[in-house]
Amino acid sequence: QVQLVESGGGLVQAGDSLRLSCAASGRTLSPYAVGWFRQAPGKEREFVAAVSRSGGRTYYADSVQGRFTISRDNGKNTVYLQVNSLRPEDTAVYYCAAAASDVYSGNAGHRGSYAYWGQGTQVTVSS
Repeated sequence: QVQLVESGGGLVQAGDSLRLSCAASGRTLSPYAVGWFRQAPGKEREFVAAVSRSGGRTYYADSVQGRFTISRDNGKNTVYLQVNSLRPEDTAVYYCAAAASDVYSGNAGHRGSYAYWGQGTQVTVSS
Protein backbone atom coordinates (compact mmCIF):
# COMPACT_ATOMS: atom_id res chain seq x y z
CA GLN A 1 0.00 0.00 0.00
CA VAL A 2 1.04 3.61 -0.41
CA GLN A 3 2.29 5.65 2.53
CA LEU A 4 1.75 9.39 2.52
CA VAL A 5 3.72 12.07 4.35
CA GLU A 6 2.66 15.71 4.42
CA SER A 7 5.02 18.62 4.94
CA GLY A 8 5.20 22.37 4.45
CA GLY A 9 2.86 23.57 7.16
CA GLY A 10 3.73 26.30 9.61
CA LEU A 11 2.75 29.48 11.41
CA VAL A 12 2.08 32.36 9.04
CA GLN A 13 0.27 35.67 8.97
CA ALA A 14 -2.96 36.40 7.16
CA GLY A 15 -2.30 37.01 3.48
CA ASP A 16 0.79 34.79 3.38
CA SER A 17 1.31 31.71 1.25
CA LEU A 18 2.55 28.17 1.80
CA ARG A 19 3.17 25.15 -0.37
CA LEU A 20 2.13 21.90 1.21
CA SER A 21 3.60 18.67 -0.09
CA CYS A 22 2.28 15.13 0.01
CA ALA A 23 5.05 12.66 -0.69
CA ALA A 24 4.38 8.99 -1.31
CA SER A 25 6.51 6.01 -0.44
CA GLY A 26 6.05 2.29 -0.74
CA ARG A 27 4.37 2.57 -4.12
CA THR A 28 4.25 5.02 -6.98
CA LEU A 29 1.57 7.67 -6.59
CA SER A 30 0.61 7.83 -10.27
CA PRO A 31 -2.22 5.24 -10.13
CA TYR A 32 -3.96 7.17 -7.36
CA ALA A 33 -6.18 10.19 -7.28
CA VAL A 34 -5.18 12.45 -4.41
CA GLY A 35 -7.16 14.77 -2.22
CA TRP A 36 -6.42 17.29 0.48
CA PHE A 37 -8.66 17.64 3.50
CA ARG A 38 -8.37 19.75 6.64
CA GLN A 39 -9.61 19.57 10.19
CA ALA A 40 -9.84 22.50 12.56
CA PRO A 41 -10.19 21.98 16.32
CA GLY A 42 -13.68 20.88 17.23
CA LYS A 43 -14.78 20.58 13.62
CA GLU A 44 -15.31 17.79 11.13
CA ARG A 45 -12.65 16.97 8.58
CA GLU A 46 -13.57 18.80 5.40
CA PHE A 47 -12.65 18.54 1.76
CA VAL A 48 -10.22 21.11 0.35
CA ALA A 49 -9.07 19.98 -3.10
CA ALA A 50 -8.50 16.91 -5.25
CA VAL A 51 -6.63 15.97 -8.40
CA SER A 52 -7.35 13.08 -10.74
CA ARG A 53 -4.88 10.35 -11.56
CA SER A 54 -3.70 12.09 -14.69
CA GLY A 55 -3.73 15.53 -13.15
CA GLY A 56 -6.14 16.65 -15.83
CA ARG A 57 -9.05 17.30 -13.49
CA THR A 58 -9.02 19.28 -10.28
CA TYR A 59 -11.74 19.99 -7.75
CA TYR A 60 -11.94 22.58 -4.99
CA ALA A 61 -14.11 23.47 -2.06
CA ASP A 62 -15.92 26.76 -2.56
CA SER A 63 -14.10 28.25 0.43
CA VAL A 64 -10.68 27.86 -1.21
CA GLN A 65 -11.53 28.26 -4.90
CA GLY A 66 -9.24 30.85 -6.43
CA ARG A 67 -6.80 30.83 -3.49
CA PHE A 68 -5.56 27.22 -3.41
CA THR A 69 -4.09 25.21 -6.27
CA ILE A 70 -3.54 21.46 -6.29
CA SER A 71 -1.00 19.89 -8.62
CA ARG A 72 0.94 16.69 -8.96
CA ASP A 73 4.40 15.68 -10.12
CA ASN A 74 4.29 11.96 -10.72
CA GLY A 75 8.00 11.95 -11.48
CA LYS A 76 8.65 13.11 -7.92
CA ASN A 77 5.84 10.98 -6.48
CA THR A 78 4.43 14.12 -4.87
CA VAL A 79 1.23 16.14 -4.85
CA TYR A 80 1.30 19.81 -3.90
CA LEU A 81 -1.21 22.23 -2.48
CA GLN A 82 -0.28 25.87 -3.04
CA VAL A 83 -2.20 27.92 -0.52
CA ASN A 84 -2.33 31.67 -1.07
CA SER A 85 -4.04 34.60 0.61
CA LEU A 86 -4.32 32.62 3.83
CA ARG A 87 -6.98 33.57 6.35
CA PRO A 88 -7.27 32.77 10.04
CA GLU A 89 -10.17 30.44 9.21
CA ASP A 90 -7.76 28.32 7.13
CA THR A 91 -6.08 27.26 10.37
CA ALA A 92 -6.27 23.48 10.56
CA VAL A 93 -4.36 20.24 10.24
CA TYR A 94 -4.10 19.49 6.53
CA TYR A 95 -4.21 15.86 5.41
CA CYS A 96 -3.57 14.31 2.04
CA ALA A 97 -5.28 11.11 1.00
CA ALA A 98 -5.02 8.70 -1.92
CA ALA A 99 -7.85 6.98 -3.75
CA ALA A 100 -7.32 3.77 -5.72
CA SER A 101 -10.17 4.71 -8.03
CA ASP A 102 -10.19 7.94 -9.97
CA VAL A 103 -12.18 10.87 -8.65
CA TYR A 104 -14.87 12.89 -10.35
CA SER A 105 -17.07 15.77 -9.34
CA GLY A 106 -19.47 13.41 -7.62
CA ASN A 107 -16.99 11.71 -5.32
CA ALA A 108 -13.87 13.89 -5.05
CA GLY A 109 -15.08 15.57 -1.88
CA HIS A 110 -16.10 12.42 -0.02
CA ARG A 111 -13.74 11.08 2.63
CA GLY A 112 -14.92 7.58 1.86
CA SER A 113 -13.43 7.79 -1.63
CA TYR A 114 -9.92 7.73 -0.14
CA ALA A 115 -8.34 4.64 1.39
CA TYR A 116 -4.94 5.95 2.41
CA TRP A 117 -4.24 8.92 4.63
CA GLY A 118 -1.20 10.77 5.86
CA GLN A 119 -0.63 12.04 9.39
CA GLY A 120 -1.22 15.68 8.59
CA THR A 121 0.65 18.98 8.73
CA GLN A 122 -0.42 21.92 10.87
CA VAL A 123 -1.19 25.26 9.27
CA THR A 124 -1.78 28.16 11.64
CA VAL A 125 -2.73 31.58 10.31
CA SER A 126 -2.56 34.55 12.64
CA SER A 127 -4.55 37.71 12.05
